[in-house]
Amino acid sequence: MEIEQLHWTAGQGWRVAQGGLQGAADLVLVFGAGAALDPVRCRELAERYPAARLVGCSTAGEIIDTRVEDDSVVATALRFAHSRVVLAKVDVGATPDSRKAGQALAAQLPADGLVHVFVLSDGLQVNGTELVAGLSEALPAGVSITGGLAGDAADFRETRVLADGPPASGLIAALGFYGDRLRIGHGSLGGWDSFGPDRVVTRAAGNVLYELDGQPALDLYKRYLGEFAADLPASGLLFPLALQAPGQAGSGLVRTILAVNEAQGSMTFAGDIPTGSHVRLMKANFERLVDGAAGAAQASRERLGDDAAELAVLISCVGRKLVLQQRIDEEVEGVREVLGAQPVLCGFYSYGEISPFAPSARCELHNQTMTITTFTER
Repeated sequence: MEIEQLHWTAGQGWRVAQGGLQGAADLVLVFGAGAALDPVRCRELAERYPAARLVGCSTAGEIIDTRVEDDSVVATALRFAHSRVVLAKVDVGATPDSRKAGQALAAQLPADGLVHVFVLSDGLQVNGTELVAGLSEALPAGVSITGGLAGDAADFRETRVLADGPPASGLIAALGFYGDRLRIGHGSLGGWDSFGPDRVVTRAAGNVLYELDGQPALDLYKRYLGEFAADLPASGLLFPLALQAPGQAGSGLVRTILAVNEAQGSMTFAGDIPTGSHVRLMKANFERLVDGAAGAAQASRERLGDDAAELAVLISCVGRKLVLQQRIDEEVEGVREVLGAQPVLCGFYSYGEISPFAPSARCELHNQTMTITTFTER
């Protein structure tokens, strides 16, 4: 696998950050701030890599090596020696049901030789839980899934995905990876501390939460937030919910607010909040957040066995970025310490992360985690 990484800023334009290609790229992963990730940037990349699939999304921060950037674009071009990729995409305007959208993506990916699916989705118009469920149901057994939901800083106005075309709202892209010499690892961990009493979800529909313990959920949540309540939904990133779904003890799921409805007293999350679930409020623990990133890196490395990672795609939640602030580079540096000097690091801060929580677990939508996907070819 050959890798070349470019970085664009308004002041410097495009520059080669590391690596180089000896031939045409097969795939370019593109992560950029909403304003920077425009049709001009995408056209420039398409001209530089005319034979490559161009896939990416808008972000709440861009990861390049051990740095976290804002208002930039990071493009990571890959040339495979023994593998290939197939691109699938769905417009949620035409397929608004998120589970059916996942099934439609899977149907576009030939089953023969498929080893992994990497998905990038609009972060505001899609129920991530249902998207993952649809993919999981329709893909062949044993095919792993990772990815994330596009971001829009902490503004929650519009997220966009690009899939061999201009970045667009309401788009979901899935990359199918093929090849018996391709090895892929993944890991996902959080690092938040829960507090307060357990609350029972007494009314919810999909990813919309209406009542906790028979009370309007938004009112109860605001009482916990105090002065932070005035800044919802953005301040909700600092206080996610730990979720224990019925019959899934210890599932380790975390949910973050995407929107609030004052009239209904409800909150909309990136993934499902099943009625009957138990939830607890969570708050940040700086050291555990950084340790969680390192733990995710360790899990992804172990999945590769004796093979060293060549590329690591990091998807971390915007809530972690808001909490860590000037210490945000520490979680990426922790990943580098675990994975070593070899792999190229890229990625973004998201509105949701997609990965199995453990090697033997099913794929889930997560919030407030660091999720890492590592790639190498034998």
